[in-house]
Amino acid sequence: MDALEAIKTRRAVKHYDPEYVMPAEQVDELMGLAMLSPTSFNMQNWRFVAVTDPEVKRAIRAAAWDQAHVGECSLLVVMAADLKAFDHEPERYWRNAPKAAQDILVPMIKPFYADKPELQRDEAMRSIGIAGQTIMLAAKAMGLDSCPMIGFDPARVGEIVNLPADHVIGMLITVGKATQPAWDRPGQLGMEQVVVRDKFD
Repeated sequence: MDALEAIKTRRAVKHYDPEYVMPAEQVDELMGLAMLSPTSFNMQNWRFVAVTDPEVKRAIRAAAWDQAHVGECSLLVVMAADLKAFDHEPERYWRNAPKAAQDILVPMIKPFYADKPELQRDEAMRSIGIAGQTIMLAAKAMGLDSCPMIGFDPARVGEIVNLPADHVIGMLITVGKATQPAWDRPGQLGMEQVVVRDKFD
């Protein structure tokens, strides 16, 4: 499936075959594709908790309003990010770049984010969102379906996955084999309502 078709056919699917198990190699491939997602300053601040253990999924389901697809999916990805990635050896993010680029960019990273908790969180959520779309489109291209989720208790999920104190959870994504199609798109806005040409009136 090409990228345009994946974009057009990706939907939020909430009914999965609980007997379907994604091969470990496929999970790794999907996570590897997610890791190609862009991040500011190449910080790669996302952290993907790839949950396949039925007991862990069951615990997260309980923290997600008992939504069935959390337990029935083959893969549950807890989309998290390291808020302090900017401060963790930032030179490694540019180790393969030309020295001229390293000399300019690496010293910029820490001052850009230090002492700016709101910006750190904004950056985490940007990275999580971009990577989340990568996962969902890649899953569709693999013949799988997915669903992004915010209906859960992030503090409880953080406890379940032992989230470090300087990390934040942005969303959950379920991935698996659909047993029911998604509804028709329930109410798409027109382009004239969402696309602004050059500037707002």
